[in-house]
Amino acid sequence: MSTTDTDVLVIGAGPTGLLLAGDLATAGIDVTLVERRPQGLGNMTRAFGVHARTLEQLDARGLADELLATGTTLTTARLFGRLDLDMTRLPTRFNHLLVTPQYEVERLLERRAVAAGVTFRYGTELRGLRQDADGATAELTDADGTPLTLRARYLVGTDGVRSSVRTALGLPFPGRSVIRSIVLADVRLAEEPADSFSVSGSGDTFAFLAPFGDGWYRVMGWTRTRQVADSEPVDLDEVREIARLALGTDYGMHDARWISRFHSDERQAPAYRVGRAFLAGDAAHVHSPAGGQGMNTGLQDAANLSWKLTAVLRGEAPDPEALLDSYQSERHPVGAMVLRSSGTIVRLAMAHTPLTRAARSLAAHFLNAVPRASARAMSMISGLGISYAPAPGTGRPSGRRTPDVPLREGRLYELLRRGEFVLIAPEGADPALPTTAPVTPKHLVRATWPDPSKEAVVLVRPDGYVHWARQ
Repeated sequence: MSTTDTDVLVIGAGPTGLLLAGDLATAGIDVTLVERRPQGLGNMTRAFGVHARTLEQLDARGLADELLATGTTLTTARLFGRLDLDMTRLPTRFNHLLVTPQYEVERLLERRAVAAGVTFRYGTELRGLRQDADGATAELTDADGTPLTLRARYLVGTDGVRSSVRTALGLPFPGRSVIRSIVLADVRLAEEPADSFSVSGSGDTFAFLAPFGDGWYRVMGWTRTRQVADSEPVDLDEVREIARLALGTDYGMHDARWISRFHSDERQAPAYRVGRAFLAGDAAHVHSPAGGQGMNTGLQDAANLSWKLTAVLRGEAPDPEALLDSYQSERHPVGAMVLRSSGTIVRLAMAHTPLTRAARSLAAHFLNAVPRASARAMSMISGLGISYAPAPGTGRPSGRRTPDVPLREGRLYELLRRGEFVLIAPEGADPALPTTAPVTPKHLVRATWPDPSKEAVVLVRPDGYVHWARQ
């Protein structure tokens, strides 16, 4: 092996990069995290919703309960004035949507990463990237403009839609702009809305409104009659007008602390892995904000990749290349699914012809009338319904999400806080690990069923999915 400065170099200190770096460092991996921004988190960010599966992942890191205290939970959502989604039926202790600013998520993840020993380099930009059989070499510019070279065994780009890592790898980012001139604001309201979360549209206009829980509300809107460049100024009067057209009222919006205008693309990199370099989060996929799935998908990318890199770097993976390749085979289809679902929601919101409005009404009626279909839609948007193909040499339920089951030693997701595989077996049993499992007894948490009659043996991955089971 060539000399390395760090085991894993992560480029980009947003939520995805922070979770990934924190996971790796917690597992004893040497991690350096590079961020081009100066140190200090911004307090105005576009992401605001944390879905159920992401809360489960944060629970497996001991952060969910603290994050819940920073925002407000929504159990129902009304879309287009007629479609009611009931999240209380989700099969999880987090049967709601948490509305909290992205910077609260970043604050907790950064604190965890610092405590785990991640080396941070703020004000540092990637200028070039080379790879060979043993690792990756990053050419960087330090905060004072000084050239810097860092060598790592693996490198991960979590540096957003304009990813310098993706560019350095020569990867295209195919797709298109799906919606232009979206306005976004955090405001206070003179009148409290009857519905805690509202999404509606008139055909030429749509808007949504959601509370942060501290007196501030996030409003986002769009109108077909004002399609201008992102650089065009936007003021509160424009936001109010869009809200009145779409929601029927502006609720007396005032004291905006942040207003911006942006456009939304649908794009996905064809490969999430090139040699010893990986992409995650917005560097790998970007889509409309409809459904609030962007940050959530990136965090779950990181949860999927972190344990695989850990197993390979520890020398515990029977087939390291196959395990690392499984990041692409598992997460790329999820990214494509999120593009489809968020795109469908935003196109329904933008419906303006009689035919498309009729299709929207029909879809809303169907989902309201068929609880099973509504539950399926909520399951996929929340992330709980996402599953992967069975691991080689296994069958179902391999690849499926593991519920937070009670065990003699505590809840499963409390045991997952150790960042290791969890083997659940009957009391007194000592089952052998499958030869395909990328884990050794040294890094295995053993647990027992509270019901002595239960005979199943289940090996749970660190990201809360079944690796192998024997009934």
